[in-house]
Amino acid sequence: MLQVLYILAFAVLAFLALGNLVRNLFVLGSEAGRAADRFGPADSGRSAQPVPMSLHPEMFDDQGQPIREPLLVMKSITVEDARSRLDALFDASPNGDSPSNSSPNDEV
Repeated sequence: MLQVLYILAFAVLAFLALGNLVRNLFVLGSEAGRAADRFGPADSGRSAQPVPMSLHPEMFDDQGQPIREPLLVMKSITVEDARSRLDALFDASPNGDSPSNSSPNDEV
């Protein structure tokens, strides 16, 4: 009887979670549509677009218009290149003795 109660409780929780997921997807879709209307192309017939004040200042250019460029650009490098750059940084550090120059028995 306890197994049936667990299965019933799990089913209720699963239906609540799925309902919440669907509701969130609809809300996200409607907010994306409103944002597209707000930040759409400038030649849509409106002379000035309202800019929400809750956006971060770095999202605007010098004239106060929202920027339309990617804010994060990632460059792909190989593992060997990354390892050589990290080794160069380690060797250039003030106390960056390379492992080949010191032994664990050395004391300062």
